[in-house]
Amino acid sequence: MPEVGQRRVMAFDFGTRRIGVAAGQEMLGTGQPVIMLPARDGIPDWNAITRVLEEWRPDVLVVGLPLNMDDSENEMCARARKFGKRLHGRYHLPVDMVDERLTSFEAKGDVMARGGSRDFGRHGVDDRAAVLILETWFGLQETPAG
Repeated sequence: MPEVGQRRVMAFDFGTRRIGVAAGQEMLGTGQPVIMLPARDGIPDWNAITRVLEEWRPDVLVVGLPLNMDDSENEMCARARKFGKRLHGRYHLPVDMVDERLTSFEAKGDVMARGGSRDFGRHGVDDRAAVLILETWFGLQETPAG
């Protein structure tokens, strides 16, 4: 695995109907939307996830954790954690959970500001939220000494 600061990272905004995916390079500290994957009652299309991971070849996976504003967990937190554990079990990559409070709200504002809607074009709220989750994770990493 590449050293800290050089890793390719992929983030997931887990949802029961859609899973937003973003990717980025740790050195740059920014992400880009990749795809919105369909889910059926929170069950992802694992073949689609496999294809995305094979194409992007990330070193680390990040899953958003939708905590309540009082830091408590809810049913979606349990589902997101389960998704993260399944990602780790299937693909044997490190998985980090990141507080994603307000990312969907901020992402919706970004999309609407561009004149879009929730299902705007190929990219929308869910993959934009994944970018924000990824950039939050980058902000939490220690900067390598140098």
